[in-house]
Amino acid sequence: MPDSGRGAGWADLDPAAYDGLLLPGGHAPGMRQYLGSEALRRQVARFWALDRPVGAICHGVLVLARTTDAATGRSLLADRRTTCLPKYMERSAYLATAWRLGRYYRTYPAYVEDEVRAALADPARFERGPRVLSARGTATDDTAAFVVQDGRYLSARWPGDAYLFGRRFLALLEGTAH
Repeated sequence: MPDSGRGAGWADLDPAAYDGLLLPGGHAPGMRQYLGSEALRRQVARFWALDRPVGAICHGVLVLARTTDAATGRSLLADRRTTCLPKYMERSAYLATAWRLGRYYRTYPAYVEDEVRAALADPARFERGPRVLSARGTATDDTAAFVVQDGRYLSARWPGDAYLFGRRFLALLEGTAH
């Protein structure tokens, strides 16, 4: 494998060598190469077919929404329950910071939630979770956190869900998830 000094590229990875796949999120313009990569989507489709744990948080859910299942021609998420960065959170962050950060919180013209809902065969399978803007889960309190688990797939909305998301994803990897 050629080494450009930056490590292996997505196309160079062997999905079968991994026990789980974690797709982190983010909103800055630098995320476009990750969220829009066809090479990454091909590898994600290969991993998904292995029936191993897959977790996605925030914008990371877009990778799954944009990845097509070769057998069905539909999004990998078409028949799944999921969450992602809700539109109200994305819009609020943008409106509160646009004066200083410009379009930093608007990575794409469409809101994440709108794109994810459009990928679902039944948009009602999207779960927004409780409305919060500043309450976050912590290492010891999941009261404000929200995740959605559908079989071996786990999704979360934003960094405020990360502690609960991490514990649940670890349980999936250990095979003890409920």
